[in-house]
Amino acid sequence: MTPPLVVGVDGSDASLLAVDWVVDEAARHGLPLRLVHASRWERYERALPSTGLGRPSERVLGEHLVASAAERAGRRDPEVKVTTGTVPDEAAEALLRKGNNAFALVTGSRGCGELTGMLLGSVGLAVAARAHRPVIVVRGDRAALSGSQRILLGAGEPETGADAVRFAFREAEARGCALDVVRAWRCPAHESADDPALADEPARRHEERASAQLDAVLKDSMVDHPDVRVRRVTIEGPAHSVLVRRSAAADLVVVGARRRHGHLGLQLGRVSHTLLHHADRPVAVVPQTV
Repeated sequence: MTPPLVVGVDGSDASLLAVDWVVDEAARHGLPLRLVHASRWERYERALPSTGLGRPSERVLGEHLVASAAERAGRRDPEVKVTTGTVPDEAAEALLRKGNNAFALVTGSRGCGELTGMLLGSVGLAVAARAHRPVIVVRGDRAALSGSQRILLGAGEPETGADAVRFAFREAEARGCALDVVRAWRCPAHESADDPALADEPARRHEERASAQLDAVLKDSMVDHPDVRVRRVTIEGPAHSVLVRRSAAADLVVVGARRRHGHLGLQLGRVSHTLLHHADRPVAVVPQTV
């Protein structure tokens, strides 16, 4: 069975933007699309007295939301197979369960009812920090999502970022676009302060090490995807700042995230966390189990 792209739908502008984005993604990869709305309607409706005024139940409203989103997806691309579902549960928990066998989970950057000015909704953050499948948070406005035809990969350590690298190569290949790979490096101040006459030497060593690590993490995927145009660069500076600055020129930013066995809390590093709140384009967080 082909794994679907699963997207959370809550009727907000951000989730509708995510639906538009994910329809295009499904078409590129030839994947089915699953639209999911989650709400604790069973708990709340049992607690409320019946008014007899005919107000639609929360469940009916949820079914209407996913039906409307499915109609929207069909208008955007009738060839994409779309199914829908409503789940009586907290949104993050429902998406995490539905995403266990998904190609990827997709959310908007803010949910319905989120306060104006919040950088990332609580559902998107919880899903990105706990999922064991790739999570894509659709950021940016509609004009920005028209794209510049490039994927931006923040290359991490070879032992923890391999799945993110493979994901980025597949995305670039599906789009027929360039893949920009960035490895950030830093030289501790104390290393260059020991001998001012040799101040450039420590920096050169760190840059060479970053370049070697970049070669190692890209090697296998470059063999597997020979038609992908790779533009690699090493840059001095904090990785989270470097990638946020470069995100505006990309269609999608891809980063890895560690998932430790037996750890039940949020597992999201500084780079991923910063991008999810500040990137100008959609961000894919690809987990690597260690």
